[in-house]
Amino acid sequence: MRSEYNRFIGCNAEFEEAEYVLFGAPFDGTTSYRPGTRFGPSVMRRESFGIETYSPYQYCDLEDCAVFDAGDLELPFGNTERVLEMIEHMTSKIITRDKKPVMLGGEHLVTLGAVRALVKKYPDLRIIHLDAHADLRDEYLGEKLSHATVMRRCSELVGMKNIYQFGIRSGTADEFLFGRIQNPIFGLENVDEEIENILFVAQDYPVYITLDLDVLDPSIFPGTGTPEHNGFTVSEVLAYTMAFSDLNIVGFDLVELSPPYDPSGISAAAANLILREMLIYYSQFNRSQQIAENSSLDDIDDLEIDTEFII
Repeated sequence: MRSEYNRFIGCNAEFEEAEYVLFGAPFDGTTSYRPGTRFGPSVMRRESFGIETYSPYQYCDLEDCAVFDAGDLELPFGNTERVLEMIEHMTSKIITRDKKPVMLGGEHLVTLGAVRALVKKYPDLRIIHLDAHADLRDEYLGEKLSHATVMRRCSELVGMKNIYQFGIRSGTADEFLFGRIQNPIFGLENVDEEIENILFVAQDYPVYITLDLDVLDPSIFPGTGTPEHNGFTVSEVLAYTMAFSDLNIVGFDLVELSPPYDPSGISAAAANLILREMLIYYSQFNRSQQIAENSSLDDIDDLEIDTEFII
C-alpha cells in the first residue's frame, strides 16, 4: 500500500483523470557550489503534510484539482546525459497523453530534459524563467551540460528571444550582455513592466515556467545551494506566477530546493506553498470556477485577477 507521505498533499487524482502529473527529478550531479538538491522532491512531499490543501488566496482546494503524483525518477549517478534522457522520456509520456508535467528538482539542469520533450510537441514553445542566476554560460569548467548553462542550452532549442527571464541578479558580464542583446525581457530593473511584456508577447503560445527557488531572498529561503541576496518575497513570487494564469501553461517546474542547508524547514514550507498555489492557479477546474462565478455577477463584465497578496 502506498504511503500518504510518498505523494504531495492533495494530489489524489488517478493518472487517467489527471490534468497535471507531478514527478521528481532528484539530481544534483553538476552542482558547482553546495550539493543537496537531490533531496528536494522527497522532502517537499513529506513536509507538504504541514500545510493545508485549501488556498485562502484563491478560495479553492487542491483536492478539487486533478493532479497525479507519479513519484520520483530513479536517476543514475555520474551520467548526466542519461539523466536528461530519462527526464525527457518521462515528460514525453505525460504530454503524449495530453497531460501537463510538473517537475520537482533537483538542480536546474533537469529543466533541459523537460524542454527537450516539450519542444517536440510544441515547436513554438515559450519559456518563462524566474531565477537569481542567468544560467546563460556556454560552458562551465569545460562542461556544456551544467546548472550554470541550462538556459543557454534551452535557448538553442527554442531561441533566446522566446525565453523571458526576470529576477536575475547574478551572472558573468558575458551572460548579462548575451541576455540583454538577445532578449529585451531580461534582468530585474522593472519587474512589473517585464510581466506586462511577457503577458503580451506570450499570450498566443504554449508556455513552460521554470522557477528556480533561489529567486527568493535567502532570508526567506536559505535552503538552496547558491543563495543570492536582494531577492523576491514569497508574496511577490505568488503574485508574479498568478499573473501568468491566463496564458497557455503546458507545464512547469520548481527546482533548487536543497534541504540540508535549512534544518528549520522554512524553505520547504515556502516551496510547498508556492507549488500548491501554482497547481491551483493553472488548473482548468479553478479557471472554470472563476469564470462561472464571474458570469453570475451582473455588475462585472470581465474577470480580473488580483495579483496583490498579503501573507
